[in-house]
Amino acid sequence: MRYLPLTDADRSAMLAVIGAGSIDELFADVPAEARLAAPIAGLPGHASEMAVERHMARLSANNTTAGAVPFFLGAGAYRHHVPASVDHLIQRGEFLTAYTPYQPEIAQGTLQVLFEFQTQVARLFGTEIANASLYDGSTACWEAIAMAGRITRRGKAVLSGGLHPHYVETARTMARFTGDRLDTAAPELSATPDDEAVIARIDGETSCVVVQYPDILGRIPDLAKIASAAQAAGALLIAVVTEPVALGVLQSPGSLGADIVVGEGQSLGVGLQFGGPYLGLFGCREKYVRQLPGRLCGETVDADGKRGFVLTLSTREQHIRREKATSNICTNSGLCALAFSIHLTLLGGKGLAAMAKLSHAAARSTAAALAAIPGVAVVNSHYFNEFTVTLPRDARQVVRALADRQVLGGVSLVRLYPREEGLAKAMVVAATECTTDEDIAALAAALKEVLA
Repeated sequence: MRYLPLTDADRSAMLAVIGAGSIDELFADVPAEARLAAPIAGLPGHASEMAVERHMARLSANNTTAGAVPFFLGAGAYRHHVPASVDHLIQRGEFLTAYTPYQPEIAQGTLQVLFEFQTQVARLFGTEIANASLYDGSTACWEAIAMAGRITRRGKAVLSGGLHPHYVETARTMARFTGDRLDTAAPELSATPDDEAVIARIDGETSCVVVQYPDILGRIPDLAKIASAAQAAGALLIAVVTEPVALGVLQSPGSLGADIVVGEGQSLGVGLQFGGPYLGLFGCREKYVRQLPGRLCGETVDADGKRGFVLTLSTREQHIRREKATSNICTNSGLCALAFSIHLTLLGGKGLAAMAKLSHAAARSTAAALAAIPGVAVVNSHYFNEFTVTLPRDARQVVRALADRQVLGGVSLVRLYPREEGLAKAMVVAATECTTDEDIAALAAALKEVLA
C-alpha cells in the first residue's frame, strides 16, 4: 500500500535491529508533557487504501466546484477554459528538469519555453523585457515596489485604493522588514477610479505609484495620466494586472507609460486550483534590467555554433553575494509558466482578443440582467469582465443565500475589506467566456428570489 506499507512484523524486525523495545523508546528525548498520552479524540485509526479513497471521495462531494454550477467569482482568480492539449503538452519529456534549469545542457526544453514566455509577457504587457516568472501576482507586486525603491532611492510607495487588498497585505508584510512606507487607501464606490486622489498623494518622497488595471471594482484607470504625474515627480508607475485576458482588448500598460508591469498569470493555462499554485508575471523597461528580481533566460550559441538557451541573469541570493541580490525569491513558477505559454501560443493574438471579447460580452449581459432587478445597481461606467453592484442588503448574506441555491454569485467586498462597513452592500461579479446565457438567467432568478 502506498501510504502505510509497514506491518507489525516489519516494525518489530526494525526495532530488534536497533535494539529498541518499542517505538515509544525512540521518543525518549521528547519531554513527557509534550507527548500525547492517548490517540487524538475523533481521529480515526489506519484504514485500507480503498476505504480511505471512499472516505475522501465523500468529503470532496461536499465541495461545489467551479464548473458544476453558475459561477461568477473573480476578484483576482478567474475561471477560463483551458484546452486539454495544455495539460498534455506540459507533461512532455522535453520540459522535464530537476527543480530549476541550472545545467543548460540538460534543460534546453525548459529554458527555451521560458525564453519564449518572456517574449510573450513582454508583448502582452507592452514592456521591453520580462523575467522568467515569479511566485504569484501579490509577491510580484511587492518585488516591483522594492525594485522602484532601489532605482529612485526613495522609500514611499503610493498604492491606489483600487489595488487588490491581498496585494496590499503582502506589501505590508514585507514593508515591516524593509522600512518602506506604504500610503494606502480603501476603494470608494464610485463609477470612476481614484485617479485624481492617487495623483494628489504623490510627493517628492514617492518612489512609485501602484495602480491595478482594471482595478478591484472592475474599473479602468487612466494609466497615461497617472504615469505622467508620477514621472514628473521622479517616481515610477507600477501597473498591476490581475486578469491578463483583459489585455486582449485593452491597451497594454507599457504603451500607456508604466515603468514596471506585474500581474497574475493564472487566467491563462492555470486552473483555479483551490487558490494556487499561481504565476507571477513581471516586465519593465530595459534600462532597469540590473534591478530585475528573479531570473532572465537568454539565447546564445554553443561551441558548435548551434542555437541554445541559458540563464543570463540570476540576481538572487543563491547565485551572488547577498548584499548584491535584488530579491530573496529562490525559484519561479516554472510549470505554471509553461502552461501559460502553451495556452497563449495556442490562442495567438487573435485568439486572445476573441477570448477577451467573449468575456466582455458575457459581463455586459450579466450586468444588464442584474441591473433590471429592483434594488440592484451597477457601480461601474466602464469595465472589462468584472464589475461591482450594490445591493439593498448585506452582500455577505446575499452571497451565502445564492450559494445555498447552487449559484456562486460573486465576491462580497466587505469580505475583502472587513473593516470597511461602507462596502457591506457591494458585490464584485465576474464573467468569462465560460459564462452561458443559462448561467446568467440562473443568477438573475436566484438574486431576485433572495432579495424578494
